[in-house]
Amino acid sequence: MRHRLISISLFLCLAVLPPIAYALDDPFWITIATRMLIYGLAAMSLDFILGYGAMVSFGHAAFFGLGAYVVGVLTHHQFYDEIIPFLPFDWTGSVSALVQWPLAMLVAGLIALVIGALSLRTQGVYFIMITLAFAQMLYFFMIGLPDYGGEDGLNLWTRSEIWGLDLSESSQFYYVVLVLVGCWFLLSSRMVKSRFGRVLIGCQQNEPRMQTLGYPVMRYKLTAFVISAMGTGLAGALAANQNEFVSPSLMAWTTSGELMVMVILGGMGTLLGPLFGAFLLLSLEEVLAGWTEHWMVILGPILVLSVLFARGGLYRFLVGKRDAK
Repeated sequence: MRHRLISISLFLCLAVLPPIAYALDDPFWITIATRMLIYGLAAMSLDFILGYGAMVSFGHAAFFGLGAYVVGVLTHHQFYDEIIPFLPFDWTGSVSALVQWPLAMLVAGLIALVIGALSLRTQGVYFIMITLAFAQMLYFFMIGLPDYGGEDGLNLWTRSEIWGLDLSESSQFYYVVLVLVGCWFLLSSRMVKSRFGRVLIGCQQNEPRMQTLGYPVMRYKLTAFVISAMGTGLAGALAANQNEFVSPSLMAWTTSGELMVMVILGGMGTLLGPLFGAFLLLSLEEVLAGWTEHWMVILGPILVLSVLFARGGLYRFLVGKRDAK
């Protein structure tokens, strides 16, 4: 009951944030909250395999960057009316969100299918290193593409378009992101509570026993890995729209590290916890960066104290371990 109350209260507070920000004549907070929601979506997607499947992926930044680059490449070719060279058919791109965002999820999912099929043959630290290696390969691959900005990145001349909405207006874009985050949370919750989710949790607790019972463990874990990557790809597509810029830095290992910290801070295996973790981490960055340029020296001890005194994460600290889901 407390879990539902906090979930509903959180989304209600987020729903009334733009009117409050405009009333206080400080719309900049809408931009900050949008960024928090986008990274919260990516962290929530990572938690789906980290918190429920014990798959410690240090390469989810690759899917985040891929989602962003799908939006960037399609917008770039649409703006210059150029045919995309690496497709088997002639297409000059699109700025429609109904084309870009599902395609970003599809590309991230297909790449994750290949990476997961290879990485999931290993476990533990080997799985971590292989996912990191694949992410770095994609990072350097994007740096080596001068047609799309290389290391300097690629500017977006416009945001994605949805009929009847103006996504260039910050509050409208914010509400679109909020709806998508809410939908992904509900979808993930349903999957976790389904037979699929229970098998995934069983694999986390005792994988050999699940294999003995006849469950195709590899297939379940690979499916979860792909679903997680698709959510992260959607977050990357939204990040590209907010920044109106994409660069290989989105694929850097530091981005994977940030997502991991958000999940741990918020609470692994809670889905909603990583959203709290994203809010906490990005809020600390904003506040501390306003005080000093050496803000990371202060952030480090704060994160250590958070892990020591709230080991289950911020969400479990608020809700209680028995009620957190």
